[in-house]
Amino acid sequence: MTDHLIPPQPGGDARADRQAGRPPVDPAVSEAGRLLCAGTYLDAVYRDRVIDELFVHEERIAAPSYGFDAARVLAHALRARRIELGWAAGVLGAWFVGSLLTGGLLTLLLVPFVLLSLARWLRARANVLLRFLSVLVRIYAWWSLAAVLAGVWIFLYGPLGDFASFFFPGVGDLVSPGAPHGYYDSGFDGSASGYPHDDGVPAAVWLAPVVFAAVVAVVGLQRGHAARIVATELSPARYADRHGDPAEASPGARYARVRDRIRAEQHAPLVMYDINGPFTGAGDAFRPWQLSVELRPREDLGTDRAPQAVTNAHIVGRIVPLLHALRVPSPHGSPQAEAAVLDRLRELVVDECVFLPAGGLPHRDAAPLSPQQFAEHRSGAIEEGGERRRHFLRVRVGGWDENLVVTVFVRVHTQGRMLMLEVAPHVLLPVRTGFQRADAEAHRLLHNTRFGKAVAALAATPRSFTGALATLGRGLASWWRIVTGGHGGARPEGPGLSVREIAAEEDGSLFHLMDLDRYLKTIQDRVVSGVTVALHEAGWHTEEFAQRAVHVAEGGVFIQSVNGSAFSVGGTGHHNTAGGGGGGGKGSSGGK
Repeated sequence: MTDHLIPPQPGGDARADRQAGRPPVDPAVSEAGRLLCAGTYLDAVYRDRVIDELFVHEERIAAPSYGFDAARVLAHALRARRIELGWAAGVLGAWFVGSLLTGGLLTLLLVPFVLLSLARWLRARANVLLRFLSVLVRIYAWWSLAAVLAGVWIFLYGPLGDFASFFFPGVGDLVSPGAPHGYYDSGFDGSASGYPHDDGVPAAVWLAPVVFAAVVAVVGLQRGHAARIVATELSPARYADRHGDPAEASPGARYARVRDRIRAEQHAPLVMYDINGPFTGAGDAFRPWQLSVELRPREDLGTDRAPQAVTNAHIVGRIVPLLHALRVPSPHGSPQAEAAVLDRLRELVVDECVFLPAGGLPHRDAAPLSPQQFAEHRSGAIEEGGERRRHFLRVRVGGWDENLVVTVFVRVHTQGRMLMLEVAPHVLLPVRTGFQRADAEAHRLLHNTRFGKAVAALAATPRSFTGALATLGRGLASWWRIVTGGHGGARPEGPGLSVREIAAEEDGSLFHLMDLDRYLKTIQDRVVSGVTVALHEAGWHTEEFAQRAVHVAEGGVFIQSVNGSAFSVGGTGHHNTAGGGGGGGKGSSGGK
């Protein structure tokens, strides 16, 4: 173990025999990655955060991607933005042309529609006062819409005019300010058109419902386009063909450059990190613990025999075979029956990684990611116990089609006849429910009746104008940050966030938590057993270590992270989210 590295296993490239278990799924075609790609078409906030982290901030090194391909997610995020920008321009164009054709009558709907969009935004806030204000805004918006419709009825058709005027006083000014009763102002200069309702109705009025229906049709086509992409191009069968992905068919020069960097960094055994979030990408820290014991010779060795010195590499070398054995199913029945066992522990990935701070690099492309450079850093880091450069044994299980990823980082250090064992489990919970339901929602929308599609498009029309403006504004802001931010020539930085972490649920189901507990306890038991075997073979006492390790791992002492600093505390287990480096919220609440 001192002279040889554990073969890197980034996520499925290695092919192994039965003793090595079953190779995990290729991260480029995993189900979790497919759902993340679908999420870029469903949640604009999530899509913008993906683009900002991976595309705008070109100086940031990509976070480790456990069970998915971040470059492919970025490709779909950029494509989803291009498509949405096109539809946004189309929606605004439909409103503009419709206003011209109706002599400005269609613009009367914009005020209540904008108010409805504002009410929707206020209702999504956590502040109780803003949520209450959203109710008032919504009421006023519907009153304004009713006033507009009543005004058109009064000034064009006359019947029930007095009745409508009683409930909506002054509605005539909404349709034709200053015009005499019974006339419609079809021009932009405020003069009456001279068409009384008794003699005829201007053509613009007849066009109004037709033009509005056209706007609704554009909104419906936009919704159907996104659903078709999810249902066809991002279907499991099509997504498995990574080389036929249309999102990567014709990338620009900037994307091609960023894509190559991401794919070189995201699965590399040398992890370039930000000191404020070293484990960014691995998920939430889940009960990290450490244990230190003094190395004491065993009494049964006798006075003529001294215990052997143990190195960090030697201890790690005794842990690895015990972890590899978890891949082998228990003997039962025929070899075919054993091969059919679906336990995700058969896909256990064990490798070594070295953490290096990204600060200080002259350029992002100068990161030491080659196998030779990693070997040099590994040989120096495994025994030194440094602060910034750290060696870890990395053990990963990707359950539920890479939707539940458990990664355990193990670090062993011996110094002054003291042994320090650090175990830092991290968990990536399943992708948010809204993304998981993307296929079902797309199928429901595409197979709805024509009437159902029309009603859904009509319900989405009031927020189409403000939504289109917001889309164009976000696209313009992103472009402005690219051309003015100077990120391409900035000093390299560690990852600011993980696109997988911000798309994770806040909690898992009972099945997920049961699997998490099983994976974690199994791995930790094998780690403790490996250290115990290494100490026993070298002639050191093991009873104290084994007893204290069981006590710590079962809930005695954990490392709790607060505001980026870590310290040892006693007590019960703590689910720590500060170390995940997720960088705040997880996209819009509407995506869940």
